[in-house]
Amino acid sequence: MRIYLELEMRRVACPKCRAVKREGLHWLADNPFYTKRFAFYVGRRCRDSTISSVADELRLDWKTVKELDKQYMREQVRRMGCPGPLVVGIDEVSIRKGHTYRIVVSDLLRRRPIWFGGQDRSQASLEQFYAWLGPKKCRRIRLAVMDMWKPFRTATARHACEAAILFDKFHIVRHLGEALDHVRKSEYARLTGPKRRFIKGQKYTLLSNRENLNLEGRRALKELLRANRRLHVAYLLKESFGQLWSYEREGWARRFFENWKGALKWQRLKPYEKFARMIEEHWDGIAAFCRPENKVSLGFVEGLNNKIRVIQRRAYGLRDEEYLRLKILTCMLPAI
Repeated sequence: MRIYLELEMRRVACPKCRAVKREGLHWLADNPFYTKRFAFYVGRRCRDSTISSVADELRLDWKTVKELDKQYMREQVRRMGCPGPLVVGIDEVSIRKGHTYRIVVSDLLRRRPIWFGGQDRSQASLEQFYAWLGPKKCRRIRLAVMDMWKPFRTATARHACEAAILFDKFHIVRHLGEALDHVRKSEYARLTGPKRRFIKGQKYTLLSNRENLNLEGRRALKELLRANRRLHVAYLLKESFGQLWSYEREGWARRFFENWKGALKWQRLKPYEKFARMIEEHWDGIAAFCRPENKVSLGFVEGLNNKIRVIQRRAYGLRDEEYLRLKILTCMLPAI
């Protein structure tokens, strides 16, 4: 639907300066050949389809569809208003190869991303978020969920001093999975001959929870644990560590961790000993999960990361960073 400029704009001559003024029409899109209604229709279509497919369907230029989609998403962000989060989730996202990162901050209570930016994952980049939020709203933040990256902790402690810091358990469990995989690789390198066949190709069998395995996977796991004692011990330690998140008092959680760490004695599991030292160094941010007021859903941040990867994969990578920013900020917002 194209509307000619002479029909969209009424020109009014100013008698004093003889300048020509244009009276804006609220129902026009940024591109004056289209209405806002049509721009929002294009934006809704782009929520579930690629720009190319929408352009082919509507017989429009690829760049035109992209600009209309941008206008739609900017309106979504405008209607969202300026957030004042109480619980924030902080994580980095890779936008291209070569360790190029940006920071994503989410409101975990309202379950939506509220900020995307920075130049990397440094302290200075996260401080840009707190400067954007303002000192008054920073003081309202009561909980910040993040991984164990020191620049994030430092920036949060400096600008949101009232907030408790909670380390994301999914990142901690990931470190434990990496420790288990190191044990698997060392055992594979140590063994020779037919004994290797129990370990080869069983990485994800070991890393998966037993209840998530199918019948074939459970049989392979049973044979593997029966054939290799060190992997059996490492697997049991990995499975039992999940009990840490069930405690509601820090003292009980600490006692459990001390017993878990004591079970490592004489087992010669160097990767697990390194993991235990990491837990010791970051204990305050882990024990914070025991407090009832900090029992928030931590899966949203991981789910958002998966959604961002889907957005990037569907577009085969986005070079327009502003477009990626709008896509991320609006991926959880309702359609308009």
